[in-house]
Amino acid sequence: MQIEIISGSPRKDSVTYRIALHLQEYLRKHTDHMVGIIDVREWKLPLLETVFSSVDQTPEAFKPLAKRVFAANAFILVTPEYNGSYAPALQNLLDHFPKQSRKAFGLVTASVGAMGGMRASQQLLLLVPGLFGIASPHMLIVPQVDKKFDATGQLSDPGFQGAIDNFVREFLWLAGNLLPEAVADKRTVYN
Repeated sequence: MQIEIISGSPRKDSVTYRIALHLQEYLRKHTDHMVGIIDVREWKLPLLETVFSSVDQTPEAFKPLAKRVFAANAFILVTPEYNGSYAPALQNLLDHFPKQSRKAFGLVTASVGAMGGMRASQQLLLLVPGLFGIASPHMLIVPQVDKKFDATGQLSDPGFQGAIDNFVREFLWLAGNLLPEAVADKRTVYN
């Protein structure tokens, strides 16, 4: 299965990017899925003018991104909370592509405060059905993210490991059950 983790923060020193790094390493260590990170900071997408309905209809500069989005079987969205919602850069990236029908979405929000982006998680629950995707109800809410993960994505708070294990297990169950049959025959079940 091809999983793309979309890191939605455009900030230079994004602390939520640490979670994306951690999840990528975690999934690579515990499964044989292909796991990439799409970092919004690497793609200078303009405000939405045209939906990229296929790789061929995507401007040349964004074809590598389009190939990854179209090839993905599932997504994990990682975002900080901005004014009670998810990052506008994340929305802009997703808006450039057509609906992601029947694909699983894992939702991860974070903040340096005590709420962990909880309000943003509720907004993501509204976004995913708009994309025709299916959100895993087991979200990963990360309060005090700067104290839970170091700059390289290593977990600094071992007490948070159970939340990560539960999030990944439930996301992979959903993603595996939504796979088309041709892909499902090759899936790996997370233990």
